[in-house]
Amino acid sequence: MNRRIIIVTAVHAPSAHFLPDAYKSLCEQELPQGWTWHWLIQEDGRTDQVAPHVPDDQRITFRQGRPGGPGVARMMALAHADGAYVKVLDADDQLPPGTLARDLAALEADPSIGWATSRVLDFLPDGSTAGFPGDPEPGPVERQAVLDHWAANDYRAQVHPATLFVRRDLLLALGGWMALPASEDTGLLLALNAVARGWFSSEVGLLYRKWEGQATGQAAHVDADERAARMAVVEARARALDHFQWRYPNNGG
Repeated sequence: MNRRIIIVTAVHAPSAHFLPDAYKSLCEQELPQGWTWHWLIQEDGRTDQVAPHVPDDQRITFRQGRPGGPGVARMMALAHADGAYVKVLDADDQLPPGTLARDLAALEADPSIGWATSRVLDFLPDGSTAGFPGDPEPGPVERQAVLDHWAANDYRAQVHPATLFVRRDLLLALGGWMALPASEDTGLLLALNAVARGWFSSEVGLLYRKWEGQATGQAAHVDADERAARMAVVEARARALDHFQWRYPNNGG
């Protein structure tokens, strides 16, 4: 396996103009000697409105496909991922300096850690940032800790799925992102937490852009009936994984 981190980004036309900012944040990342990143940008659709915003860099691969939502776009990008690790980066977000190196160090140091997350700051339209309380203690995140907190707190996890850094083989084994119109990344996070220990960094690892056109700000995202159905199947998947006692790493037991 190449010593490569695969950055996976789903993008659609309204968010494409943010790609240069995301690219700048990637270029500011410093990795240990021998490690590189490869950015897979997958358009959720086939338009002529995204490609002009894709930076010209040999480390970037841009593809298009029929629309199916961000989870589908990420899965199509994952088909071309050839690195040991996968990092999620939404098109409208940015990685602060040091993020990739911290994520990589956490998983390289402990083979029992399957995934990593980090602290998030909202990136507001005026350029300011805002944090929020409730982060867990930095360090290992034990199995079911995120799932139990999420279930007890109106389906709100204490770590953010948009900061996910994960072992590629584990991501594939769990089937990747869920086939949902939203919360597909939360579904993956809780599935990971059901089977593997994780890691949380208290250093800021994501600037989460708030803007008028983002999908999570639309009325459909908070429709009560749909949200209840999404949360039900997200939890059922995670609980089923725990019930069947599949664990990462599987040491032959």
